[in-house]
Amino acid sequence: MTYLKFNPILLLLSLVVLGCGKPADKIGDLDLKKWRTDRGACNGERTKLIHQFKEAENLLKGKQIDEVGALLGRPDIHQLGGRNTKFYLYYLEKGSQCDNMTEQSTASKVILKFNAIGLLSEITYQNRPI
Repeated sequence: MTYLKFNPILLLLSLVVLGCGKPADKIGDLDLKKWRTDRGACNGERTKLIHQFKEAENLLKGKQIDEVGALLGRPDIHQLGGRNTKFYLYYLEKGSQCDNMTEQSTASKVILKFNAIGLLSEITYQNRPI
């Protein structure tokens, strides 16, 4: 009777292959594919997804910054804060940012705050210009 010998290299290779996949298409009821493709909310898809996004907040909180970026796509605005905090901003509705992303916009937006160790710690909504 033959036994399989434990091979740590094979185990590591298996974990790498299984861990490297495309980002999820849904988190809760939120259609991440539609979210990611609506850059700056200029196509109006994110506006339709606001309710689902709010329901998925608790599923997002506590995730690493890289994982959130993979799920939601590149943020519309990325800001650095004090004490090594970072902010990802995603527009939720069409506004002046669609004509010029560098212009301040009063369109609704969601702001994700990441703490110093890169975990999503806070999600807020606002209409003020950034």
